[in-house]
Amino acid sequence: MKKQISFPLAITICLFVLTVTLFSCDTLRKNPTPTAQSRRPNTTANRRPGSAPARRPTNNRAASSPARPTYSRPSGDYAKEIPQVVEVARTYSGTPYRSGGNDKSGIDCSGLICSVYSEIGVKVPRISWQQSEFGTEVGSIQEIRPGDWVFFVPEAGKEGYVSHAGIVTDVRNQQEIFFIHASTSKGVREDNLFSTYFKGRFVKAMRPF
Repeated sequence: MKKQISFPLAITICLFVLTVTLFSCDTLRKNPTPTAQSRRPNTTANRRPGSAPARRPTNNRAASSPARPTYSRPSGDYAKEIPQVVEVARTYSGTPYRSGGNDKSGIDCSGLICSVYSEIGVKVPRISWQQSEFGTEVGSIQEIRPGDWVFFVPEAGKEGYVSHAGIVTDVRNQQEIFFIHASTSKGVREDNLFSTYFKGRFVKAMRPF
C-alpha cells in the first residue's frame, strides 16, 4: 500500500525548493560566468595612435588592411616619355643631397625619382624599396635602357636592403650605362653603372611602365 505525503510536509518541501531556486538565481545574477569577450584584455585602451611597430607591408589583402597607395602612369606610351624624364632629371644636376628632400634645395635618391615623375604628371612610390618593386624587373644588364630605374645595396658583393636608386639616362654600350642619382657626398650627378663603386653594389633594374 502506497504511503501518501501529508499536506503540511508537501508545503514544507515546496517552500524549501522555492527558497533554494530563488537563492541560486540571485547568485548567478551577481556572479555571471565570464565570456570570451570579458576575459580578453583591453589592448586598445592604452594604445597611443601610431604606436604600432613599423613593419614592411605584406601582400596580405585582408579586409581590415589599409588601402594601398594610388599611383598613376603616363597617359601615353612610356617610351615616348623617356626623353622628357631624362631632361627633367638633368635639371636637378648639382642639387645638394638632403635626406628626405624633395626639391632643388636638397633631395635624396628616392626623392629624385619621385620628383622627376611628379613633374611630368606621374605619381610613383617615394621610398626606395617600394620603387624597387614597382613595375617589371629587367631580365639582365644587357637589356637595361634609358628610363629604367637601377638599385643598389650598401656593401659590394653582399646581400642587403635597397639603399640607393637612380634613373638610367644613357646607354652607350655594354660597359657604359649612365644613370642620374643623388649622391650623399656630391649631390645629383650622373655615373656609370660599371664604375668600380657601383658595379659591385648593383642588384636590380626595374622598368616602371
